[in-house]
Amino acid sequence: MMNIIVAFPKAEQAKHIRHILVKGGYTVQGMCTTAAKALQLAHELGEGIVICGARFVDHSYQELYQDLPAPMQMLLLAAPDFLSQRHEEGLVCLAMPLKVQALLQTVEMMEYDLARKRRRSGKQPKRRTEAEEILISQAKERLMEQNHMTEQEAYRYMQKSSMDSGTGMVETARMVLCMLPR
Repeated sequence: MMNIIVAFPKAEQAKHIRHILVKGGYTVQGMCTTAAKALQLAHELGEGIVICGARFVDHSYQELYQDLPAPMQMLLLAAPDFLSQRHEEGLVCLAMPLKVQALLQTVEMMEYDLARKRRRSGKQPKRRTEAEEILISQAKERLMEQNHMTEQEAYRYMQKSSMDSGTGMVETARMVLCMLPR
């Protein structure tokens, strides 16, 4: 489920945007009339989309945008002449008056982008510490000595064991060292 925050200085504007999103099948996690409240909610949720207007009583949209947590995106709704003057990289904008279909398609596009980034970040392998690398090397050496394997065979054996058991390479290396004492 996508976290969506709707933030406008006028509560009626926020309710209208929320209504459109709910009818479009989205769940709105919060509605705010101040940038400070939107920022607080954004930090609590951690990831999602803030849909907002350009001006708040307490901050501008630029200050809100700069202070958002990294995985949070912003959709700015404002007049076309105002949008032509903005320069923030990565900020998604829609011109007012708003077309319902354009709003829903833009939110869908942003949701897809967030999901793609989440998947991509999960695919990056974790970096091992030097101690973990040493542990894996020791386990490979033990397999090479006691089972007469090449280094590549020992590594592949540990890799396959790791995948079969659903444990990480470091944990597999620990098990090898425990099971094959010197």
